[in-house]
Amino acid sequence: MLLIFTKQITPRISYVFKHICTRILGIKVGFTTEVEAFLAHKGPKASYGKQPLGNELFFQSHGLLTQQGIESVDINVRDWDQTKCFFAVSDKSAIPFDIFTAAFYLLSRYEEYLPHVKDHLGRFSAHESLGFKFNFLDSPVIDIWSYKLKVLLQQKFPQLLFPKKQTTVHSLINAQVAFAFLNKGIFRSFIGFTSDLFKLRLKQFILRSKVVLGLQKDPYDSYKWILAVTKKSSMKLTVFFLLGEAVAFHQTINTQKQKFKMLIKYVADYKEVGLLVSLRASTNPDFLKTEKTTLEHIINRTIQSSQNSNLLISLPKIYRNLVALEIKKDYTMVYENQPGFRAGTCTPFLFYDLDYEIITPLAIQPIACTTQGFLKLSPKDTALKIAQMFGKVQSVNGTFSVLFSNQDFSADPNNKLWHSLFSETLLS
Repeated sequence: MLLIFTKQITPRISYVFKHICTRILGIKVGFTTEVEAFLAHKGPKASYGKQPLGNELFFQSHGLLTQQGIESVDINVRDWDQTKCFFAVSDKSAIPFDIFTAAFYLLSRYEEYLPHVKDHLGRFSAHESLGFKFNFLDSPVIDIWSYKLKVLLQQKFPQLLFPKKQTTVHSLINAQVAFAFLNKGIFRSFIGFTSDLFKLRLKQFILRSKVVLGLQKDPYDSYKWILAVTKKSSMKLTVFFLLGEAVAFHQTINTQKQKFKMLIKYVADYKEVGLLVSLRASTNPDFLKTEKTTLEHIINRTIQSSQNSNLLISLPKIYRNLVALEIKKDYTMVYENQPGFRAGTCTPFLFYDLDYEIITPLAIQPIACTTQGFLKLSPKDTALKIAQMFGKVQSVNGTFSVLFSNQDFSADPNNKLWHSLFSETLLS
């Protein structure tokens, strides 16, 4: 165990030290405010505050972790040891930056509570983030800082043992539009046929007709292939299904249809199924509870994981609603149109409620990218970018997640890269 002396043990200090020391590095951490107990401790120890007690390993505090509430913070990002860092401190500190405050700022999504310009869907834009502005969004900087801390601790305390970690690959599939043509209901199917004819989309009209008549498989029905691929490996997989209303009228399917329920049951027999929270449910706890209960009745087990439609995060309300319904894990922490680690880490972390200053049990699962984040890049550049990000995650033994859609595995020639990434690269 690593003992930390600090004059004040705040929820913020406890939260971020446990994420870095325990969740990332795998060692236990304890705290004390008593000088005598700290001096008497014979094992690994360090102090965190404004001034060192003596000649101990000392990390200087910026001060944000002993504050409460949210206020504008001046941040100066600098280069440090082949990475970026901020919240500089004096040379008394073993590390020239307060990496604990910097980590808390990113993990708590402090910047998303501050005034900012939202995108057309009401989301916090990647371009508003510190990581994008200072070009470190594609690096899990908190994990990188943590491993630099590990080297320092190993040098100072050779007896401190760090457990071995393995890189985890966890693929995610958003099945918001479970089928292209099936389960739409009579009215939506009629609208679809009419629209195809009116816009002279004859190939799509013929395809729609064959699918509805059962002569051809629905182009978005890629589930058997997905499960066949993942059965051959230890790769984790979670598939999210929408039980509420879709954002677009034409995307909504009849969730009461037996074929849709059988699909969910089929997937749940082999891999984890999660709830894709509709936009209406993301702001209304009653709708959220209904959608969760409906999905649980279909698969006959408790739902552990969720993701918000359109990757909308409205802090802190939606996360509080998930906590209230005892959902354990959320998979919305990513920018839809920009690859990168939104919270600066590739290690799952607990949601910290800045308004209430409490650590919640909801585990936020960071995602490296979505397939939509590479629309402006060529397949070659996309593959290179993903490989670079994967390499950074491997260097810190973190979790690498890509958010796919079932539509990414249709027969469209433009999907060759996603087929290869899912079935070969992430499995190797």
